[in-house]
Amino acid sequence: MNPVTRPHVLLSVAVSLDGYIDDGGADRFPLSNAEDFDHVDRLRAESDAILVGAETLRRDNPRLLVNSATRRADRVHSGKPEYPRKVTVTRSGDLDPNFLFWHHGGDKLVYTTDHGRETAQANLGDLATVVSLGHRVDFARLLDDLAGRGVERLMVEGGGRIHTAFLEAGLADEIRVAVAPMLIGRADAPRFLHPAQFPGGPARRFHLADVSRLGDVAVLHYFPKT
Repeated sequence: MNPVTRPHVLLSVAVSLDGYIDDGGADRFPLSNAEDFDHVDRLRAESDAILVGAETLRRDNPRLLVNSATRRADRVHSGKPEYPRKVTVTRSGDLDPNFLFWHHGGDKLVYTTDHGRETAQANLGDLATVVSLGHRVDFARLLDDLAGRGVERLMVEGGGRIHTAFLEAGLADEIRVAVAPMLIGRADAPRFLHPAQFPGGPARRFHLADVSRLGDVAVLHYFPKT
């Protein structure tokens, strides 16, 4: 039997000029602009699933939806669910059932560890399907499981630990970086990536496929595997 092809993985992030994805404050700090938000909405509509880490859920409490009614209608017309499947990853399983994430959009998946599965199931009940990846979070196994569920395109929206994990494991097919014209300058603010041993190290150069402008935001599009 041929193995199921893993989903195409797109990492999407907005960063300040000094490499931060948030200002570290109590409230969510938007780095992007209306044009970029609309483009991200289109990418979400083209995806079968959208993934964020549990830390992003706790920090931002996002709904993670396709906001355009036209795009949702187009998905339904093409035979897809109105919303992409929503996915999160947690080692501990410690997830608040009151997060907006659980109460908007379509199906939800939680990937966790053997240790975290019982906690996640107790916290969430029937709000999500909980899947254990073993004694640790294995992102290759996560992609294999998503493939078995029919996911062909996965959009990853953070946060930093999640982006780092996909890149460290060599599992990202595309990277979309929206660079906002501002400086955060706080040492305690979250960054796009964490220190890691990335394949090829600093000598490895990604293929820059495109540079575009959306208002005052520059969007860089890379193919790491090319």
